[in-house]
Amino acid sequence: MNSSNSNRVIAAYKRYAPFYDLLFGQLLQNGREEMAKWIEQISPKSLLEVGVGTGLALSLYPEKTTVVGIDISFDMLTRAKAQLRETSGEQVKLILADAENLPLPDNHFDCVTAPYVLSVTPDPSALMHEMRRVCKPNGKIIIVNHFKGAGIWSFAEQVVSPLSNYIGFQSNFSIENLDSKHWEIEKIQNVNLLSLSKLVLLNNATS
Repeated sequence: MNSSNSNRVIAAYKRYAPFYDLLFGQLLQNGREEMAKWIEQISPKSLLEVGVGTGLALSLYPEKTTVVGIDISFDMLTRAKAQLRETSGEQVKLILADAENLPLPDNHFDCVTAPYVLSVTPDPSALMHEMRRVCKPNGKIIIVNHFKGAGIWSFAEQVVSPLSNYIGFQSNFSIENLDSKHWEIEKIQNVNLLSLSKLVLLNNATS
């Protein structure tokens, strides 16, 4: 992520950090809980959460799974660390990092999750490339996100779009953008109020 885009994202989440949980906690919790159900079935030994934010999903992951959470926002990560202290998340490590340029090795994680991140990163293609790089061959990538044209929300997308630079949210990311020869879409599930979001399970294909 270039420095101007990085600064814009950091500034947006510095504004959100104090009340992010209040705004987006319960509203988007159904998606996190459904994601956790899928992860329970996969039962990965290692998991990376991209865009861990304030840590709202961390307590939902299996206890036997070693978790690394990264976020570019120091303010959001500080709140995630506070949540870990309250829940004794000993198997969780939090790192301040840019998701579009992960300081992590290739083929390292059994599972990579990205809850509500693709709409707030300046370059979704770069993010997906990095997620695939650090995920093991045939490992699982789980995305929870709002996608363009999701039912009655299409009107709201038009209203939000001109404000995207300020609020740090892009409303024009289409599920068709996930089509790739590099992974296989295994499942898609509607989640959250009025199907605001979708859960997408990808297999990180080796070809």
